[in-house]
Amino acid sequence: YGTGSPAHIIMPAIALGWYPVAAQTRIVRSAMLDVLDSDYIRMGRAVGASESVLVWKYALRNAAIPLVTILGVYFAAMLGGAFVVETVFAWPGVGRTVVEAVFSRDFPVVQVGVLLTSILFVTSNLLVDLSYGFIDPRIRYDR
Repeated sequence: YGTGSPAHIIMPAIALGWYPVAAQTRIVRSAMLDVLDSDYIRMGRAVGASESVLVWKYALRNAAIPLVTILGVYFAAMLGGAFVVETVFAWPGVGRTVVEAVFSRDFPVVQVGVLLTSILFVTSNLLVDLSYGFIDPRIRYDR
């Protein structure tokens, strides 16, 4: 337990990152299968474009929309998971402080923890929404 050496971060990192990485891999795979079966990819193959150009330049860019969408959700899930992971692995942080504040009925600290988590959640979703315009130019927000 604790933060004695850099090796102590391995288990908490695996506990926090295992599910999001697996789920994002599944989402990218299914999105890529859908995009690679589309008409414009078949047309690119017909005119002789290389497979790597089709995948990296065209298909992955269109498959990135579902991935970016779910990143905001997984970021929020990782924030909630950090509360548990910090407590279980005795890692000092905001999550552990908030959990200790709940048990000791220190409500102002709990309120600040909830406010901080809410701000991070809203900010991450705002950044996800703004990134849509950069990934796909057809999705632009007018003034």
